Amino acid sequence: MRLAVLLFVPLVTISFFLTGCGEKSSEESMVSTANFNLLDTEGKSYNVEKRGTNFTLDAGEDKVVLFDIFATWCPPCRAEVKHLGNLQKKYGDNLIIMGITIEDDVSNDELEKFKQKYGGEYRISNKAQNQDLSRAIASTIGVGQQFPIPLMVMYKNGQYVTHYEGATPEEMIDSDIAQALGK
Repeated sequence: MRLAVLLFVPLVTISFFLTGCGEKSSEESMVSTANFNLLDTEGKSYNVEKRGTNFTLDAGEDKVVLFDIFATWCPPCRAEVKHLGNLQKKYGDNLIIMGITIEDDVSNDELEKFKQKYGGEYRISNKAQNQDLSRAIASTIGVGQQFPIPLMVMYKNGQYVTHYEGATPEEMIDSDIAQALGK
């Protein structure tokens, strides 16, 4: 028994020094992190940081950020474009809608024509990391990797607010944005 105590005290002391001197707590060091770089159709770059289940857009502090994961060939995705454009106009600088196309072979010109045709007056990212970001978001909200589109996920200051799968009425999204903004 005495030998066990003699061995236990030095081991606890050593582990305290080895783990207690780091800058991050053990909980913080276990949080999953990743960074994604998005490039919109106009050439502007955005960074998204994933920390645990939170996604923060670098330009989104104190704003509602709505990631819209879509494809140009998808009828419900096409239908939502006008509604999202209306919401972007209504909330202005308090809202950032970032369209995330899951397609690999769509040019910026095609996406700009898509926005004009369907009334989308918001940003659309067209970069290889779109797929990685889409999968990371889908994974954190629990819809799996074979998620339905459109998939819209709302955050405020990086914190998850809500998400929508498939066609969603503009009024419902509007209400959730207003609530997230405290209006």
